[in-house]
Amino acid sequence: MKFMNQAIVSAVRAAAHDDVPIGAVIVRDGKIIAHGENQVQLKRNPTLHAEIVAINRACKKLGVKFLDDCDIYVSLEPCAMCATAISLARIKNIYFAATDPKGGGITSNARIYDTDKHLFKPTVHQIPEYADESARLLKDFFTLRRQKK
Repeated sequence: MKFMNQAIVSAVRAAAHDDVPIGAVIVRDGKIIAHGENQVQLKRNPTLHAEIVAINRACKKLGVKFLDDCDIYVSLEPCAMCATAISLARIKNIYFAATDPKGGGITSNARIYDTDKHLFKPTVHQIPEYADESARLLKDFFTLRRQKK
């Protein structure tokens, strides 16, 4: 699936500037309209997760505040903050590769869509054939980080 491949490429870009390797792409009508990679370390801003970066870029490119005709592909299960942002942006579908048992906000930990309180609930899909590659990127990144210390 080319869209998840591009999310993985964005994750590699994040690692290149010492950010946790998580990437996202937003797709509309079968075309990528925005890429996002973690920029927390790069910009010294804890909210600049890959999903947030991609949402901001997509909204700016399209000149809209809602992305209700778009899908998002993410290399790792979104955290609660990003899952909420995806809901607020009204993105139709979320596709993610690896689950995140510690910080996942959808299927693993916070499970924010399990309540009826959300105004908009995207449809969630895991693409498990990319889970190992995404998990390996994360494992290698943190192994290298520990070795540097």
